[in-house]
Amino acid sequence: MSLLESMRVPAERLRRRTDIGSLGFKTTDELACIDQLIGQTRAVNAISYALQVDKKGYNLFVVGNPGSGRTTYALKEMREKAAKIKAPDDWIYVYNFDEPGEPLAINLPAGCGKKLALAMDDLVEDLKVNLGKAFDNSEYEDNKASLVKAFQEGVGELMEGLRQYALEQNFSIKRTPQGFVNLPLVKVEAEKQDDEPADEPDAGEAREPKTVTREMQPDEFEKLSEDDQNHIQKKSEEIAQRTLETLRIMREREKELKERIKELDGEICRHEIQPVLSELREDFPDNEKLAGWMDGLADDIIENFGMFVAATRDENADVDFSRYTVNVFVSNDPEQGAPVIRETNPTYYNLVGKIEYESRQGYLYTDFHRIKAGALQKACGGYLLLEAENLLKQFMSWEALKRVLASGELTVENLGEHLGYIPVASLRPQPVPVNVKVVVVGTYYLYYLLNIYDPEFQKIFKIKADFESDMPRCCEMEYKMACVISQFVSSDGHIPFTAGAVAEVIEWASRLVDDQDRMSTQFNKISELLTEATVWAEMDGADKVDFEHVVKAFNEQTNRSNLIEERYRRSFENGIVRIDTSGEAVGQINGLTVISLVDHTFGHPVRISANVFMGAEGVVNIEREVKMTGPIHNKGLLTLSSYLGRMYAQDMPISVSARIAFEQTYGGIEGDSASSTELYCLLSALSGVPLRQDVAVTGSVDQFGGVQPIGGVNEKIEGFFAYCKVRGLTGTQGVMIPASNIRNLMLHHDVLDAVKEGFFNIWAVSSIDEGIEVLTGIRAGSMRDDGTYPSDSIHGRTKSCLRGWLERSAKLKRELSGKSEDDGEKKNEPDDDETGASLV
Repeated sequence: MSLLESMRVPAERLRRRTDIGSLGFKTTDELACIDQLIGQTRAVNAISYALQVDKKGYNLFVVGNPGSGRTTYALKEMREKAAKIKAPDDWIYVYNFDEPGEPLAINLPAGCGKKLALAMDDLVEDLKVNLGKAFDNSEYEDNKASLVKAFQEGVGELMEGLRQYALEQNFSIKRTPQGFVNLPLVKVEAEKQDDEPADEPDAGEAREPKTVTREMQPDEFEKLSEDDQNHIQKKSEEIAQRTLETLRIMREREKELKERIKELDGEICRHEIQPVLSELREDFPDNEKLAGWMDGLADDIIENFGMFVAATRDENADVDFSRYTVNVFVSNDPEQGAPVIRETNPTYYNLVGKIEYESRQGYLYTDFHRIKAGALQKACGGYLLLEAENLLKQFMSWEALKRVLASGELTVENLGEHLGYIPVASLRPQPVPVNVKVVVVGTYYLYYLLNIYDPEFQKIFKIKADFESDMPRCCEMEYKMACVISQFVSSDGHIPFTAGAVAEVIEWASRLVDDQDRMSTQFNKISELLTEATVWAEMDGADKVDFEHVVKAFNEQTNRSNLIEERYRRSFENGIVRIDTSGEAVGQINGLTVISLVDHTFGHPVRISANVFMGAEGVVNIEREVKMTGPIHNKGLLTLSSYLGRMYAQDMPISVSARIAFEQTYGGIEGDSASSTELYCLLSALSGVPLRQDVAVTGSVDQFGGVQPIGGVNEKIEGFFAYCKVRGLTGTQGVMIPASNIRNLMLHHDVLDAVKEGFFNIWAVSSIDEGIEVLTGIRAGSMRDDGTYPSDSIHGRTKSCLRGWLERSAKLKRELSGKSEDDGEKKNEPDDDETGASLV
């Protein structure tokens, strides 16, 4: 067997086929459904353990690629676990009668929050009716009237006593708008009226003049002596003191009246309230905080019973009874177990709650009813699932989550409390204790970023569940994959898949990870393929999804996304992009690149050329000089140079200048998968041996000439195959890959068929020596003991070229050096030219 044949990869190794017979069924109808995650033992164990640990800080961060089933499985396990846990308490906010700005948070058994809210609504309505009737009762009015009458009689007696006292002192008391005024009295003769008959006095009787008492006039007071004025003034002051004392007693009696009326009102209110509150206390026993609030409630109703009476007498009365109702902050169903909350939009307010405001006539108004729970409060006692990317995008959400998990309690505060420069009066609700298991789902990138830049991350997320991107491909796992497909069919009522269709899906799952011995765990992509294959089968009128429907679904997926790939290929067809697929050329080779778009990845051949010439600059990559290459590509170039030194500079220095270029590339280049290709091209340019242009090459190289594996091997092979197909397959065309990449081959059926029919070839090499022999048909040659190579080998010709250049370079240097010495001697000789001009 020739060397070329020995390196050719047989068709059966280009794609690992699924043994349909070993699956053991004809259609998925014969299979049992499997509703579990497969291929993720590590992640399954981590999630199970995390949900069992009830300790602070043992929250879970689920790491994996999107579509691996990480979110779906985590939710499923959380719900199953939560169903076995007792439902946590409800939380309510009520009016704080002592501190109205600090609403009270009270916990109640699960389901009791709404019951209490309804009971309080009924209580308010009942009290409106009952208190209205109680205070409209004639007995209440009679009792109140008797108290008022007694008060009035007492006041009348006090005033009468005050007047009598004043009369005894010859004073009268008058009430004026400014208060009580003391006026002195004076007795004067009564003036005789014209129509009054004259009284004849009896014989022997002395006639006494008739007198009357009247208020002393100011002028009369002025005519009195100073002593009399002082005497009257002193008596007036005594009467004023007596008046003040009487008024004080009257005020005290009025206050007593109000207290007694208030006691009367209180007795009536208590008589109506106590039965209702007693029922509430019986319905919600063993809750000291609630009992204390009910005591405050009763006192407040008694103090403000007039609101209920007014509401009864006037239905349109603007009376606010909201302080007597309940804000059900968090409610849980006692039959449903612990809550499981998934917050897909974790804004600050959605996460920790908020206090809402209402605009009333230009003013913002709020009360305890407008305190709204966030995801953390709703999940208290259960589980909360968040997506890391969505969480980190939201302002202050990550900081709020860390603060709650660290402190174990949560106070509802609006962002203005944190960011406002001017304090604004607002509600300060009592904090609610938070005991929640948080599960965050994210990518590897975010997980490691948080580990590096957030020192608190490891304290609050102590467990990681790592979802793998692939799983082993063995008979057992292939069967489980078939059961997963059966579950897909039965859950959505689709038509069944044949064993051939299932086998194609399994092979496609291996293609997703570019590994014959592994399968992808991106079940979302697998589900999409199953859905589209089902639709194509139904459009064909088939009653089963078969092999060709799965192939068509995959081809159509590719066709929807490969517009850019077709444009590249069209440029090749039109001769704009030059790629040779036949013949030979010195210093030119077909390399292979991979172009990755968001939704499509494809291989694209590129022509690599090399020129060599005398000099000492070494190997120079033109793209590197203009900064079009990345560090990994530059590393490959330096490794290539090291290989040249190892092979050819053990007994002589290398004096060469080489230029390598990726022709017709106008974007950045990264990766070292073309380093072996560049080396082949350079060896061809040095040795003068042409390379086959019907072969494309990929593979990185190490310093010892070993060919190392690369990525995207399937896309690269298929890309060059498509270009060859455009020009026509000749049977000699093919791709040379690293031998270690054989296990990554999962080629499309058209490439596989072409290889089987002898129209296309895949060669696998392990070293540069093997590769150069495939490309030139000339043996590479082994180094002899004296450091030389056979003259007819590639290495012999290359070293001969380098040695010849070295000798010519040395000779040229000697000649140039000798000429410089002759020129120096001539400069020292006298000039024969009479004009004095020097010889150049």
